[in-house]
Amino acid sequence: MFTLAHLSDPHLAPLPKPGLVDLLGKRVTGYINWQRKRRFIHDAAVLETIVADMKAQAPDHLAVTGDIANIALPGEFLRGREWLQSLGSVHDVSFVPGNHDIYVGEGAAWAKKAWGAYMATDDGVHGFPYIRRRGKVALIGISTGVPSAPFLATGWVGTQQLTGLSVLLKELQNENIFRVVMIHHPPVTLSSNHKKLLDAPVLLKVLATHGADLVIHGHDHIHMLNWLQGPNGTRIPAVGVPSASAIPGTDKHGAAYHLYRIDGTRGAWTCEVESRGLDADGAVVEQNRFELFPSS
Repeated sequence: MFTLAHLSDPHLAPLPKPGLVDLLGKRVTGYINWQRKRRFIHDAAVLETIVADMKAQAPDHLAVTGDIANIALPGEFLRGREWLQSLGSVHDVSFVPGNHDIYVGEGAAWAKKAWGAYMATDDGVHGFPYIRRRGKVALIGISTGVPSAPFLATGWVGTQQLTGLSVLLKELQNENIFRVVMIHHPPVTLSSNHKKLLDAPVLLKVLATHGADLVIHGHDHIHMLNWLQGPNGTRIPAVGVPSASAIPGTDKHGAAYHLYRIDGTRGAWTCEVESRGLDADGAVVEQNRFELFPSS
């Protein structure tokens, strides 16, 4: 059995103090939003509690699906690297960026410099999509983080990544390996248009053609489960997780993470999902447990 832990959207707090130049452009609206609302949602102590419980479960690998940063200030990337290092080694942690990480044009270059080792192949090759093999699991990282206009939180995969994803999924199709696609924006969402993955229909076509065994994501800060169309009548679970730093009782779900216990062989996989999150007393408890396969 292989146990994969998944957390997302840590939105590391507190926000570093920006200079006036830092707040030029889109960052000013994000900063105002942080001061008025988000700083009362994302809490460093909550994140620390979630991470401590996750480590106690001793997973084989950890996937982090974006939004370490808040408004992509330069100081957030150094802090983000220190936080990733605290989670585990480059071998044990895989990361894909979200829209807050690539909040401004410089974000992609800063993320690569600070966090690149966590979003590259085992041979150190950078670029998306990337693939890592861990036992019977293949982790495929996709980036949906792109700079957008103020008040938008949309994502974009793009033709180059979609082509690369098609190639990887096709190559893995006949291997005895469980294919996990890591992405920040959900491929299916009830969010308004200002938060959607804009080329989700094309991504869904790629998955329907070549298949995958699991898609994991964050972004909406809630528990989500959608069943996507796969090839030959199969279905692919797409599972979202809340923010790992969200204080319970706010407008989204309280902080949580998921454990996926993967076993079996091609054509007969089993995958148990355990959701662990904060209760009303601030302790991390099992919130839900269910089997993904066979789907009903």
